[in-house]
Amino acid sequence: MTDTTLGVLHPGEMGSSVAAAAKSRGTRVVWAADGRSDASRARAEAEQLEDVGDLARLLAVSDVVCAVCPPHAALDQAHAVARLAYEGVYIDANAVAPETSREIGRVVEAAGATFVDGGIIGPPARRAGSTRLYLSGERAESVAALFRESALDAITLDGPAGAASALKVCFAAYTKGSTALLTAIRALAIHEGVDDALVGEWSTSLPDISARSEGGARGVARKAWRFAGEMEEIAATFASAGLPDGFHRSAADLYERLACYKDSKEPPTLDEIARVLLGD
Repeated sequence: MTDTTLGVLHPGEMGSSVAAAAKSRGTRVVWAADGRSDASRARAEAEQLEDVGDLARLLAVSDVVCAVCPPHAALDQAHAVARLAYEGVYIDANAVAPETSREIGRVVEAAGATFVDGGIIGPPARRAGSTRLYLSGERAESVAALFRESALDAITLDGPAGAASALKVCFAAYTKGSTALLTAIRALAIHEGVDDALVGEWSTSLPDISARSEGGARGVARKAWRFAGEMEEIAATFASAGLPDGFHRSAADLYERLACYKDSKEPPTLDEIARVLLGD
């Protein structure tokens, strides 16, 4: 794609880094400030993204649109774009179930767009080699070209729309799922008064688990409000495959309990997290 304009919806921490990666290659990147938070405005200004006002104007000038928003908002965002009859390339790079991704594809394609499924693995893309954007669908290769030799590694999968989301689900099912499990275990140990003994046993039998459990809990607390919806999407994917889905539904409950830390300036301590989970 040459002389392409990329519209980025919801430039949060991840979305703004996706925008910056494309912009670093000379792509025109736009966003719409209408209705967005001060934090989103600050991120967009820091990346020197071009504000075109509202969603209708963004769609009018964009050859490609990339949606990076919390999972619960992904389908609503697709409907909003479809209502404006967008006919460009629509990338859904949200952490959703493959079936949700395919439903998003049906929504935007019915309005005339071309759908590309995306799944992002890694932190916000600020340095080369840290973050991968997996892509699947008819135009995956041309979308990948927008990010070539940038801080975001774009990788195409040999599969239909939904494949990129499936890979993201499988990856996050372990990383965020195991963090939820370890966090719950530490809360239980604190509740029962055996946390020091548990950490001591781990130091002998599983030397890395203690630090991982504490670092994981503190690291995800302020992002837990986003992870709850992602766990629900993962659970739905397991269920659709005929696999037990209860574990990730429980993980969604755990992350929902930590949603109170959304706007915290500093990460809470493990003891604080445990008290919230235990309802103290």
